[in-house]
This record gives sequence, structure tokens and C-alpha cells, in this order.
Amino acid sequence: MKAVAPFDPASAALPGERTVLRAAQEALNGQRRGLRALMPFLGPAFIASVAYVDPGNFATNVQSGARYGYMLIWVVVGANLTAMLVQAMSAKLGIATGRNLPEVCRDRFPRPVAYALWAQAELIAMATDLAEFVGAALGLYLLFGIPILPAALLVGVAAFGILALQSRGFRPLEAVIAVLVGVILVAFAFEVFLARPSAAGIARGLLPTLDGPDSILLAVGIIGATVMPHVVYLHSALTQQRVVGGDARERRAIYRFERWDVIIAMAIAGVVNCAMLIMAAAVFHSRGLDGLASLPDAYHELGSILGHGTDVLFGLGLLASGLSSSSVGTMAGQVVMQGFIQRRIPLFLRRALTMLPAIVVIGLGADLTHALVLSQVVLSFGIPFALVPLVLFCRDRGLMGDLANSRVVTALASVVVAVIVSLNVFLLYQALPGLV
Repeated sequence: MKAVAPFDPASAALPGERTVLRAAQEALNGQRRGLRALMPFLGPAFIASVAYVDPGNFATNVQSGARYGYMLIWVVVGANLTAMLVQAMSAKLGIATGRNLPEVCRDRFPRPVAYALWAQAELIAMATDLAEFVGAALGLYLLFGIPILPAALLVGVAAFGILALQSRGFRPLEAVIAVLVGVILVAFAFEVFLARPSAAGIARGLLPTLDGPDSILLAVGIIGATVMPHVVYLHSALTQQRVVGGDARERRAIYRFERWDVIIAMAIAGVVNCAMLIMAAAVFHSRGLDGLASLPDAYHELGSILGHGTDVLFGLGLLASGLSSSSVGTMAGQVVMQGFIQRRIPLFLRRALTMLPAIVVIGLGADLTHALVLSQVVLSFGIPFALVPLVLFCRDRGLMGDLANSRVVTALASVVVAVIVSLNVFLLYQALPGLV
């Protein structure tokens, strides 16, 4: 490992990046209007949004729809509104300070605390990779019959290819991630179209309703797993040097544009999550298949019930989800190490190290469902360590300047963080007895 040199955005910009930066400056100067002004700022939130349509979301949404029909749509909507608030705050921190969340933690906390935060964040990165590798490997297995272990190794190779795009600047990587999210969106939109869901059922699902302890547990699972710690760290890094404001006015303008980026990207993620649940409700719950317990079961039932290649589309969506989220997880890991301890290792070496536990678990023939549950438990431990510092920093006017959160936003964010942390504590309480 080597010490990190100061970042110089002007010297580091590639030709494609310089074009985007020039367009962004024209927007800040008022030379671009409307959508043309917004376009240079779109991208960071689309990368972050991948965490909200990862394989864990597939499992939770499909199971919720199959078991309870449309009843928990309101939970998915609320969870994605929460995601908008948290990711907007993370983006704002990078814009206001020119630093990412791990860097601010390192500057503001004692060194032992920073190192402890780094250690837990590395564990979170490995847990994240476990869930995403399992999801992508399942996608390859379902689509092509490739055994799980070779499929996982192929996922690693594909992830290396996606990460290699970073050498060409941020736009190619953002474009590929956006395409992968688009694949997921198109797959579930087509399935919902064929499933012919009940409009009245969807409308009723928007009204807060629960039905016994099992529905509460599923609702807690949807909300509690909404915010993934690694993309809270990452989003601040994606905005910190992408377009740098020369003064307070420009920083406020950049944040307004990036807020639209968050709204659009998280809205798309919300539509995908709702589509997953609605499809499962219309196809499985309506036919009495409320005991559907796994993604392979959903794949096979979709093919036999709907036909028209819907099983293939489901598998493609799962594969796209695993590939994109795995690549984003590696980017987040680099930000974490560089930010907390001012060290970095080659991105491909980091990719190999973080994917190793997932490959070992799959290679040992472990129960993949059990492994996925365990990974979510580990992720639950990491949420407070990302969200609590974020709220504390974003309310600090000395750090954030004019972009500091108002008292109302701080109060709302504090409530949201308290709810998410409490729900994850509840999930840990429910899950741990079954894991020991």
C-alpha cells in the first residue's frame, strides 16, 4: 500500500470528462437551460441506486408480493423516499466539503475511532460482495445451467471488465451501470404488463396496512435493508470532485442539480422495487403460491405461468443486478480505505480480496439462503456507523456552509436514522437465534 497523493481534478480529467465539466460550467453560468443544464450532473445517483435493486431486494420484494399480495407496496414507497433523503445528504456532503464521508470521519474523529470505522466498513464490503456474488451466480445458473462455483468465478471476471471502464473516465462506467439498471427495469415492466395486476389492489397497497407478525417482519426487512452503508460512503465520493463549485453560489447550484439526479435515480429504483412486488402479487399470490421461498422457484414458476420468456427476463434482471452491485461495492471499498486510513491498493487487487470470501462460501457448498441471511445481518451492524456521522456532519454549518441542513431537515433525518437503526436492531434480534 502507498500513501495517497492529493487529487487534482483538472490534471486527472480525461477528454470525455473535460467535455462534461465544460457543459457543467455552462449550466452553472446560465448558458444551458432545462434538461440540457441537468444532463452533465446526472450519473452519481444512478451508480448509488444500484444498491437499491440488488439481489437482496429481489428476494425481499418477491417474497413479500407472493405472501401478502399488494399489501406492502406502501412500505416499498416509504423505503425509497427514505433513500432519497439519505443519498441527497451524502451527495451534499461531497459537494459542500470537497471530501467524502470517510475522509471527514478521519479528520473529525480520533485516529483509533477512524481505524475502527475502517475495519467494520471492510467487513461490510465483504458481506455486500457475498450477497451480490450469490445473486449474479444464481442468474448465470438459471439462464445457462452453469454450476454455482464456475458461475461465481465468471461473475468475478465480468466485474473486472466493468471496473476497467474507470480508466476511461466516469462517463463510460456511469453509462454501463445505467444500462444494467435499465435491463432490470425493462424486465420487470414487461412482466408486470403480462401479469395484468389489479389496479384496485395496487391502490389499496398504498394505504398503510399490516396483517400479523410475519407481515411486520417482512415490512421491517424491506425498510431495514433500504440504506446500504457502502453507497452512503460512495455517493459523497462520487460528487466531491466531479464538478467543483468555485464559490457558495455554484455549490448551491450543483447541489440543486445533483438533488434532481437523486430524485430521478431513486424514483427509478422505487419503480423497479414496486414492479417486483406487484409482479409477485399478480402472478404468485393470486394463484395461491404464497409459500414461494426462493428466487429459483420464482424463475421456474414465472416461465410456466406467464411464458413469453419471462423466466429468462427474470434471470437477466438478477444477473444485471448482481454484476452492477458487485462492481459498485468494489468502488465503495476503495473509497473507504482511501478515506479512513489514507491508503489505497490497486482496484483489481481489492476486487480479488473482497470477492474471496464469497467464492469460498460458494465453493464449500454452503447453504446459500443461510449465507444471504448472514450477510444481511452483518450489513445491519454497519448502518449506524455510516448514518449517524452523516447526520452530524450535515447539520454542522462550520463544515457545510450554506449547504448545512436546516433544523427541520436535521430533525427529519434524525427520525429516519433512528427508525432505520431500530428496525435493524429488531432484524438482528430476529435473525441471530437462527444463525447460531
